[in-house]
Amino acid sequence: MLVLDAGNALFKSRDSASAPDARARAELVLAQMEAQGTAAMAVGTRDLGLGVEFLQAQTRKAKLKLLSANLVDGQGKRVFPASLVTKLKGVTVGVVGVSPETPKPVPVGIPAKGSPQELVQGLPGDPAVAAEVQRLRKEAGVDVVVVLAAVSYDEALRLADQVEGVDFVVQSNDGRPPGYAQSQGQATVIPPGDRGRQLAKLVLQVAGKGRFEDAAEQDRMRQSLRLLDDNIVRAKQRLAGTQDAAQKAALEKSVASLEARQAALRKTLEGGATPAGRTHLLSYIQLGSDVPADPGVQKRVERVEPPGSAAH
Repeated sequence: MLVLDAGNALFKSRDSASAPDARARAELVLAQMEAQGTAAMAVGTRDLGLGVEFLQAQTRKAKLKLLSANLVDGQGKRVFPASLVTKLKGVTVGVVGVSPETPKPVPVGIPAKGSPQELVQGLPGDPAVAAEVQRLRKEAGVDVVVVLAAVSYDEALRLADQVEGVDFVVQSNDGRPPGYAQSQGQATVIPPGDRGRQLAKLVLQVAGKGRFEDAAEQDRMRQSLRLLDDNIVRAKQRLAGTQDAAQKAALEKSVASLEARQAALRKTLEGGATPAGRTHLLSYIQLGSDVPADPGVQKRVERVEPPGSAAH
């Protein structure tokens, strides 16, 4: 299992980083990501409330890697790695992070008297991601490319449509609830759930080449094909037992229409991934009251958000 986060995980808003418990909250979230084996997180707007140096210090010795292909400092230097390459059961996966674009450098972190405030700028995301994906495909020989996109849903759709070589775009920014995997260009856009209330689970079958096909959609098409097959058999049986010319003509037309739909559906299935091909299956794990809390983590949470407090 490869655990990833699309970002915007640390604060409810950039302004909330000035709250008294903000630092403890962010440290807790990052520590639990590390404890859960999260490999990488994209850096979003709501992760920069305490600044770049805070994030770098918190993850310097961690296995968790913060990623952004397009986030630079006031001098134009990239502040986080663009990507991560990891292997999972013999499959080489490239993970690229992308942050929101900004027209100019913007201040981040809490202003401190006597110290200049940190500045960061989000460069145009598509070309930055495209360059990194091309490098991963060429130099690292990755089998799958996942983009962690801490950007708006529209930007994520555009990136999936325009950037060649991307397989999946996992998007966060605007609190979208669980949804469905949306095909866009040769890639698929995944909504990971909102505010930590769900875990999106994506199961991949990576044999073969070409784009990943939705296994659930293929199952629906196979069910439709079985229904069509049965309807064609019944229609032909009725046709064989009909002597009336008008009824015969109507049944022949119906059979021809059903067979055309049957042929089109078979072509679609044969042209996509087969059971041995590249497929994905998206589902969600709801983190509700039926999922028991870890006692140790619960104690840490209650130190930040005491029971009965407004934030709890």
